[in-house]
Amino acid sequence: MEPQAPDTAAVAQEIATSLYAQVQGFLNGLMRPWNAYQLMIVAGLILLAVIGARILRPRWQAWLRTREGWPTWRMRFGVLINRRMRLILFVGTIWPVIWIMREVTWPSRSYLLGIIGQLAAAWLVIAILTRLIANSFLRTMIRYAGWAWVTLSILNLTDEAQQLLSSVALDVGSIHLSLWLLVQAVFTLTLLMILARFVSQSAATTIRRNEDISPSMQVLAVKFLQVLLFGAAFFIGLKSVGVDLTGLAVLSGAIGVGLGFGLQKVVSNLVSGIIILLDKSIKPGDVISLGDTFGWINSLGARYVSITTRDGKEYLIPNEDLITGQVVNWSHSNDFVRLDIYFGTSYGDDPHKVRKLAIEAAKAVDRVLTDRAPVCHIVGFGDSSVDYILRFWIKDPTGGLTNIRGNVYLALWDAFHANDISIPFPQREVRVLKDAPDPG
Repeated sequence: MEPQAPDTAAVAQEIATSLYAQVQGFLNGLMRPWNAYQLMIVAGLILLAVIGARILRPRWQAWLRTREGWPTWRMRFGVLINRRMRLILFVGTIWPVIWIMREVTWPSRSYLLGIIGQLAAAWLVIAILTRLIANSFLRTMIRYAGWAWVTLSILNLTDEAQQLLSSVALDVGSIHLSLWLLVQAVFTLTLLMILARFVSQSAATTIRRNEDISPSMQVLAVKFLQVLLFGAAFFIGLKSVGVDLTGLAVLSGAIGVGLGFGLQKVVSNLVSGIIILLDKSIKPGDVISLGDTFGWINSLGARYVSITTRDGKEYLIPNEDLITGQVVNWSHSNDFVRLDIYFGTSYGDDPHKVRKLAIEAAKAVDRVLTDRAPVCHIVGFGDSSVDYILRFWIKDPTGGLTNIRGNVYLALWDAFHANDISIPFPQREVRVLKDAPDPG
């Protein structure tokens, strides 16, 4: 359906005529002496606010730099005051002037000052409240929309604006969509989303402080609460502005079918993330290896798992890979990890002595557990050495595996060197033969 152009044009023409009459009356009123005096007072107060801000801002900034240890929200509020210093000074000076003029003269002689004072105070309040919105784009949109609506309200132009926005509409089935309905929906949804975000953050902080809940269940509870709150805010917001959710359900179902084919991987990762949280196969802090990636889990996201390796790299592994692939969780049921080291000694060395020295060398290394004593066994007779395996246990895989293996190898080297145990290496004997006689 196309917009209702004739009705919109008629309404726009009527509103333009009304606005023209109001603007003409306002300009004619400015010719009166008292209105000119009020504008001169406003200009003087603006100049005073600009001068005052230039004087106070450097001192305010220097004072803020000395406020070490302040909470983040308090420091942000201090920065907001610094940015809005001119407006704050203007509001702080114009209202005493308005009150004084209302006491000593006729109310009509401070009418313009009252309107300007209301606009300035409303703009200041909106600028302060919108700082609570984290998203910069959303904050800017809501701030300018709030300023526009407050200005229309103070100037008594809300009925004309509402009538104009309502006249621009589309009929989609049984749903009547207008610009006014869209503005109401955006405003209501924004407020409800901000409230849902605040409640979810507060609840998430409480859940994370509860030590009786496992880390994986904490993540699951927080994600479920966020989906519940934001989903409820969305549907309540649409219902509050009069949107028929029956038609929306049919439309969303059709859209969902289309998106299902294009977002199979995304949905698969979301479902895999829920399964991981429910079965508790991995949790934040676990040490895992997936293919060539070895590290510990930082966080469990809705789409991926964040893993940090020993070299400081952060890998974002899709949840689906953790479900379908072979994952080694070094700390799933407990933190005990057994490591194996292979080495060989020459045939001339006593194997009983070699095994004893290897076990003692492993016990002397930090991080190697002594209550789970290391063991050493012969695993074969090689071409140039007797081959052994040394097994030992550690309890802190987050501290790394390569470094502990290197320390045990170094301890073996020192022990064998001190006791004249040789570590052979393959040797080959090459013989150069004389040219053979020609068989022909």
